[in-house]
Amino acid sequence: MAEVHHFTHGWLNPGFAYAVSVIGALIGLYCTGRARAVPAGAPRVKWLTIATVAIGGAAVWLAHFTAMLGFDVVDSPVRYSPALTAASLALSLGAVGVGLFLVGYREPSTAQILRAGGVTGAGLLGMHFTGMAAVDVAGEITYGPKLVALSALIAVVAATAALWFSTTVDGRLPIAGASALMAAGVCGMHYTAMAAVGVELDRTGLSVVEGVRPLALIVAVALVAAVTMTVMATVALQAMTTEEFAGDGPATVTEPEPVGLAAAGFAAPAMTTDPIRLDMPITPGLRRREARAPY
Repeated sequence: MAEVHHFTHGWLNPGFAYAVSVIGALIGLYCTGRARAVPAGAPRVKWLTIATVAIGGAAVWLAHFTAMLGFDVVDSPVRYSPALTAASLALSLGAVGVGLFLVGYREPSTAQILRAGGVTGAGLLGMHFTGMAAVDVAGEITYGPKLVALSALIAVVAATAALWFSTTVDGRLPIAGASALMAAGVCGMHYTAMAAVGVELDRTGLSVVEGVRPLALIVAVALVAAVTMTVMATVALQAMTTEEFAGDGPATVTEPEPVGLAAAGFAAPAMTTDPIRLDMPITPGLRRREARAPY
């Protein structure tokens, strides 16, 4: 068996993976809280979709991939298949999305949360081993069945807890605590599954290691992650702005109270619109003023 390392860069990989997972879980749980506050329909679908990207994309898959970059095999190059790496991302998004919509679109029962946790946990386990299938070395990768079974149990328990958090947790401190626990579950599942990995090298030298180098994949994943986070934040802000002003009617203008003589109680004399009668007697004063008029 070859010598396998999971912490090639020290604590940088697990520390960064945990931090990324916490951030993704924070955003996701905030979005599920918003989803509970809006009516069922397009607004709730929008928030659950953003939560799916945050949890499935960042809290789970990006943390998994970040931790994978610490994987190394002595006397063998390590390469990655871009197609299988992308497939593992799709599995992560699909598993988390199914779980969130099962428990988040309608008011869920305990049985529904447990069933959704089982489905999501199985999907996340599939994501992990699809990501491992993307790894190519000069030999064969093997797995210890006991640790694989333990990682499967952790995946189901962590997924069930995450879905329960998504339906109940609200407030900054509870969301922060739940996010820390979710990230611990994600990283615990990953490193338990990685502890089951063994590598039997091909000593004949005939093995051809195909795929891209980890550094090249880092650049691509970092670019995708940056674009995804930017789009996710933009959509969330737009959704919050739309909800904040939803239902507001057109602005009404209130005329100010009159200020002046009328406000002080001195009303102006009323103007009459009655026509002047020509047969009315003319007073002497009026006759004198008319005589002086320059007609």
